[in-house]
Amino acid sequence: MLKTRFLAAAVVSGLALSGCSSSSAEGSTDDYPKGPVQMSVGADPGSGFDLTMRTLVDVLQKEKIVDAPMPIENHPGAASAVWLAQMVERKKEADDQVSVTSLVMMTNKARAQSKYNYDDVTMICRLLSEYFVVVTSADSKYKDLKSVLDAVVKDPKSVPVGAASDDQLPFALLVDAAGGEASKINFVAYDGGGEQSAALLSGDIKVAIAGTSEFLPLIESGKLRALTVVGEKRLKGLPDVPTSVEQGYDVTLSNWRGIYGPPGMPDYAVTYWKKALKKAVNSDSWKKAAKKNQWETTFMTGDEMNTYLKSTNQQVEDAMAKTGNS
Repeated sequence: MLKTRFLAAAVVSGLALSGCSSSSAEGSTDDYPKGPVQMSVGADPGSGFDLTMRTLVDVLQKEKIVDAPMPIENHPGAASAVWLAQMVERKKEADDQVSVTSLVMMTNKARAQSKYNYDDVTMICRLLSEYFVVVTSADSKYKDLKSVLDAVVKDPKSVPVGAASDDQLPFALLVDAAGGEASKINFVAYDGGGEQSAALLSGDIKVAIAGTSEFLPLIESGKLRALTVVGEKRLKGLPDVPTSVEQGYDVTLSNWRGIYGPPGMPDYAVTYWKKALKKAVNSDSWKKAAKKNQWETTFMTGDEMNTYLKSTNQQVEDAMAKTGNS
């Protein structure tokens, strides 16, 4: 059995707000932000990115932490790599741009699907960690994780698996732990859980993996069946769903999620958003949302966050090489 203790807790890539027109080095948190701040999502509505950003904006407004308008824009494409490139290449030094990211930033770079990584943008904080869940449609012939993995090991092409770019790695590690060839998995790429759910229900794919929050409503309604939570401990919101470790697969990868801004974000904007986000995650509104979505708040900034990101990125590269999932 593969010993894969690969725990990547949800990080909030930095909220870097640097507005093109107002990004003066002489600015301060006293009068910032002066206008709307674009809260961007490099994925489709209904994705984990989308849910995270909309929840965060709602908390910031409800708790009266940020008074400026925070319009949300979706920019799907290439598992968020398209929008990341635009942020790096077109939004340098802006203080009015904030976006959400996750482990996908690292996996895209490791696969050479993106030129950019966490060190190409302004990282402010890790916001949360979310656990992966493997699901099927309620009427699927697959009743447990073993039946899925056995089928993939026997004939990988016969089991199309829906997964966004960053969600493919934990499934690859599960297949590797089951004795299969992770490089042969029949992955079908989707940007978010909304698309995956529709594909499962229509029969286009047989299995899917994503963050728990992306499937939770349909699991609770009975339309989807959760086969496992990737980790060591069962989730309070899904107490009847066994973990991967319980089922004999020693894989414990979780997904960090957070917020980032363009490279060169002014210090005044960095300071402002660090304080705003810290207030947000300590609020009752955030705590209720985190509980509902099965998120573990793992807020982190500064040197601690940078050390975490560097270590996690190395783990991603090592795991990619090990599984051939690159």
